[in-house]
Amino acid sequence: MSKKSIPFIYDMVGSFLRPAALKQAREDFRAGKITREALTQVENEEITKLVAKEKAAGYHAITDGEFRRSYWHLDFMWGLNGIKEIELDHGYFFHGEETTPGSIEVTGKISGENHPFVEHFKFMKQFEDENTIVKQTMPAPAQLLAELDREDNSVKTSAIYPNMEELMQDVAAAYRTVIQELYEAGCRNIQFDDCTWGMFCDTNYWNARQHDNVSLESEAEKYLRVNNLAMEGKPADLTIATHVCRGNYHSTYACSGAYDAVAPYLFANEKADAFYLEFDDERSGGFEPLKYMAQGKQVVLGLVTTKSPVLENKEHIIARIHEAAKYIPLDRLSLSPQCGFASCEIGNKLVDADQWNKLALVKEIAEEVWGQ
Repeated sequence: MSKKSIPFIYDMVGSFLRPAALKQAREDFRAGKITREALTQVENEEITKLVAKEKAAGYHAITDGEFRRSYWHLDFMWGLNGIKEIELDHGYFFHGEETTPGSIEVTGKISGENHPFVEHFKFMKQFEDENTIVKQTMPAPAQLLAELDREDNSVKTSAIYPNMEELMQDVAAAYRTVIQELYEAGCRNIQFDDCTWGMFCDTNYWNARQHDNVSLESEAEKYLRVNNLAMEGKPADLTIATHVCRGNYHSTYACSGAYDAVAPYLFANEKADAFYLEFDDERSGGFEPLKYMAQGKQVVLGLVTTKSPVLENKEHIIARIHEAAKYIPLDRLSLSPQCGFASCEIGNKLVDADQWNKLALVKEIAEEVWGQ
């Protein structure tokens, strides 16, 4: 392996289906049947098995599958100081399904010291070798802002933070603290997961959420700014990528729409080094918005879906890669699934073999297009 940073020519977003032993242990812990230490032991064992599979599949960027999390985003937020775990009276509304009702509440000034994800990374660090690096995933700062402003959450947020600028500065500072602690622990590859841009892409979703109270432009500028503030001063040898999708829960989705509305903000101006982008079906639109991508940025084409076990046609995916290359040079492109396999504990409607078949296809196609 000649490079030590994401993205690789074949890559993945990060979450994996939870094995039965892990699901049972987490259920037993919630029911008070086992201790936190016993749960952690099971998590460690199952993550170790997962890493062996990731390496056997030939992947250079490995993750812990998000096996220690209930959600792809909320567990990170609960780990910040000044935020507590709550449940609302409903979940997020996806197409045909409602998620579980987890959310967050501000209890004081937000900061990032001693985040549990740093210890999670330290466990993963042991698995790095000459062919493998660890990618640490977390929700983007914009995602935290969106959750703090979600329905009645905004009232409690405003009570602590009546000034939006102060909130944004504290959120960004909290992220910089976590990033620095991860860096000191040896982390050199971070992925922000960010669904906020997906809602901008979907006119109906956006209008239903905002009720014409704010403009898309003002919100996009706000989310862009908080993400960039969080990346200010990052070490030169630390790679931060952004993964953008339109929702992924039990093989359903939240939003639809092409990237046209967000490209002039996100692609042109976010300081991330690379973008993992969802392009697996017609809901994602075409590749033309890639023309806004800033020079030098890498783009990972999420052309293989994690929502269905059906394997894509290899020739069709290769043709789409070359179509995208009309806007971004081929040497700045790579390939991945469009999202993780289990953004939440429930997972997508696949079995274990399906996710490895998908990753094998991604690797096969990438090696054919870009070489070994």
